Amino acid sequence: MSDLFQNNIEENAPLADRMRPRTLDEFIGQKHIVGEGKLLRRAILTDRLQSSIFFGPPGTGKTTLAAIVANATGGAFVKLNAVTAGVKELRAIVEEAQERLKLYRQPTYLLLDECHRWSKTQSDSLLPALEKGTIRFIGSTTENPMIAMTSAIVSRCRVFQFYPLTNEDVEQAVLGALSDEERGFGKMNVSLDDEALHTFSAIANGDCRNALNALELAVLTTPADGTGNVHITREIAAESSQKKVIKCDEQLFYDMLSAFCKSLRGGDSDAAIAWFTRLLYAGVDPRIIARRLIAHASEDIGLANPQAMVQAVAAAQALDHVGLPEARLSLTQAIIFLCESPKSNSVVIALGEATADAEQSYDEPVPIYLRDTSFAGAGKLGHGKGYLYPHDYPGHWVKQDYMPPSLKGRRYYLPSDQGQEAKIRENHERREKLRNGEPSASNDKTEE
Repeated sequence: MSDLFQNNIEENAPLADRMRPRTLDEFIGQKHIVGEGKLLRRAILTDRLQSSIFFGPPGTGKTTLAAIVANATGGAFVKLNAVTAGVKELRAIVEEAQERLKLYRQPTYLLLDECHRWSKTQSDSLLPALEKGTIRFIGSTTENPMIAMTSAIVSRCRVFQFYPLTNEDVEQAVLGALSDEERGFGKMNVSLDDEALHTFSAIANGDCRNALNALELAVLTTPADGTGNVHITREIAAESSQKKVIKCDEQLFYDMLSAFCKSLRGGDSDAAIAWFTRLLYAGVDPRIIARRLIAHASEDIGLANPQAMVQAVAAAQALDHVGLPEARLSLTQAIIFLCESPKSNSVVIALGEATADAEQSYDEPVPIYLRDTSFAGAGKLGHGKGYLYPHDYPGHWVKQDYMPPSLKGRRYYLPSDQGQEAKIRENHERREKLRNGEPSASNDKTEE
């Protein structure tokens, strides 16, 4: 009776679950780790796989490969989900594994899905079993374990990275599901146009599960014609697939944002727009992008083109006032403006060096002639005595020390020769000559 119920469950499982590869020969993709002669393939076939972490996007075969390990190994196989399992469940599994190893010399594989969700305390409870070899751990995660997991666990595991499947990989899985008589639609009369096949693979975006789910929906909802044929066209495939999904986990978000920022700095408008639209498509909060534009306006452009800040702030205000989708135009305009502007990092250098001096230099009193004179009795204290008012002098500038005494002679802002900053640089050079007592050709001119 239990077999009957089990058969009912398997027959009603989604196509993507029914079509999971059962052996390494059926496994699709990830040739860099399970191809002929590769380490992971050899370890699985010889039942010598040690504790490992599989990480990569959803739908790329992590859990499937772990199930293949379960089928190929002579050891026991236990599966947990980090979202629902805790220390209590783990202790019970470790105790059983110890007995199994002691009595039968049988290893125990533990597959932990979403392993990055475990806390440090939960992870630490697994360490003794890993060190003694009581448990052969297989962690499955969509997050980068170097960032999302405790270093103690990662250091004891071999990390294998899974990549999105290629369009050819996804198409192989779709065609396999159509021809498989046991688990797929091989017993049905289904015809699939080439354009429909390409649509399934393109919109799946490297996720085999998405493609098989879309195929199943298309086959089960498309009526057969007079000959009993279910004909899947490109239009039906597109309707069943809906739009492409970008799975923007934390690591992918930071990677795409990094690429966007580097494109701004590198002055590549096309690349910056490409990453911008991908971030929006993935559902990233557009205010994050607006904040980055404002930051880059100072960090990478600064006074080489002061209008960059105006454009960035205006785009952020437009986003606040009109929202999406209209504000996409304002953000794109600011992106192009920042990319095409002359670049200078003089502002960020000035800030960085001044901040370092503020943290490390001696804090002496403010020179008397620079002190506040706005309160009654300031004159009696000598505040402001000896101060030279710049507007009383030609060019509205006069040689005078404003720096803290311990930092006298330090220069933080060194203007570049880019864009409008070139004019500032000329003024700086002219003032420097005056400070040094050298004659200046424009000594009697009003500075710009």
